[in-house]
Amino acid sequence: MTFDDVMAEFRDAGALLEGHFILSSGLRSPVFLQKMFIFQDPARTEKLCRALADLIVAKFGKIDVVVSPAIGGIVPGYETARHLGAKAVFVEREEGRFQLRRGFTIPENAKVLIVEDIITTGLSSRECIEAIQGLTTNLIGEACLIDRSGGKAELGIPYIALATLDIPAYPADQLPPELAAIPPVKPGSRALKA
Repeated sequence: MTFDDVMAEFRDAGALLEGHFILSSGLRSPVFLQKMFIFQDPARTEKLCRALADLIVAKFGKIDVVVSPAIGGIVPGYETARHLGAKAVFVEREEGRFQLRRGFTIPENAKVLIVEDIITTGLSSRECIEAIQGLTTNLIGEACLIDRSGGKAELGIPYIALATLDIPAYPADQLPPELAAIPPVKPGSRALKA
C-alpha cells in the first residue's frame, strides 16, 4: 500500500480533518486524523492493518504478541495481530499509568511488538514501552498506521509506519495567527476518566 493509498483511505473515510485541534500531547495542530472514522469501517480497517502487518513481517519477521495502548491502539493492534497470527493484548491507564491488566500476560521469549494508531510525539508509545519493560526482554520494535511527526518521534526502539507525514504541531503559547483565530477542539481520548 502506497502513501497515497493510505491517505486516500483517510480522506475517503472523512478522517482527515482541518481546523484547530488540541492533540492528546497538549500540542495544537491545524490537522487532525480522526482514526475512529477509519475504525468504524471494518473493511477499511482490515485493509490498512493487513498492509501494516505485511510491512511488519518484512521489517521484523514473525511476531508472537502485539501490545497496544488503550483506547486508540486497541482496534489496530487487534486487527494487525490477527493478520500476523499473533496474540493481541493492550495496556490501559490505572492511576494515570499504563499497565497490563485483565489477566493479560506475555509469554517468556515471545517476540513482542507495539502497534499504535498514530504517533505524534511518541508519548503514548513511550508510556506503553515503560509499562511492559519488566514483562519482556524481547520487545523488538513498534509499528503504527500514521507517523505524523515526520519521523522525528523519539521512542527508544525501532519503529515503522504505514505512512509518514510532517504535520505541524505547536505549543499553545506559540500558535501562528491563522490557527489562533480558530476556536480549538479537543477530539482525543487521553483525558477520559475511568
